[in-house]
Amino acid sequence: MSRQRFPEEFKIEAVKQVTERGYPVAEVASHLGVSAHSLYQWLKRYDPKRAKPVESADQQAEIHRLKAELKRVTKERDILKKAAAYFAKESG
Repeated sequence: MSRQRFPEEFKIEAVKQVTERGYPVAEVASHLGVSAHSLYQWLKRYDPKRAKPVESADQQAEIHRLKAELKRVTKERDILKKAAAYFAKESG
């Protein structure tokens, strides 16, 4: 059984029927011939009030890289603080 694929514009319009026009999910799903589960998934993805936008793989990779760099720089800073404290104690 192959799944039917819907264009993004179709999904956005279906979400608008629920969010802007106030129709129940079950009614919209039945009218459009999609499952209620699919419509709820589209609501999660396309309704800005319900969920944050889905991040692309590039954005996720950049976030991962930046977190790793932040961790490294934080460790370096802590080492430098300890060294500064040590030398200040030695000279004083």
